[in-house]
Amino acid sequence: QVPLVESGGGLVQPGGSLRLSCAVSGSIFGVNIMGWYRQAPGKQRELVATLSGVTTTYADSLKGRLTISRGNAATMVYLQMNNLLPDDTAVYYCTVNGFLSNGRPFNSWGQGTQVTVSS
Repeated sequence: QVPLVESGGGLVQPGGSLRLSCAVSGSIFGVNIMGWYRQAPGKQRELVATLSGVTTTYADSLKGRLTISRGNAATMVYLQMNNLLPDDTAVYYCTVNGFLSNGRPFNSWGQGTQVTVSS
């Protein structure tokens, strides 16, 4: 598997912004889909955003407040979150699938980064 390391979470006031980062390490050949999910306490993990090539998708409830992007080498994926609400409080997970340099597919998840929106 390919390790993913998220960063950028923290405590922010309602209306504030955060930028989450996810670093992809290891020897990879290419990436198919990069994405972010989140899981709030007592709730199921839900899709936040995905990026495949130049195509982005966002959860309907989050459109307009988020931007997913990646670095030039596809070894970084970012999630810019604006106008954060208390309901956005959750652990955010990065996920990437693609192919290793040996041609084998991989599907990896990060360990999660906590985002807390509170005054």
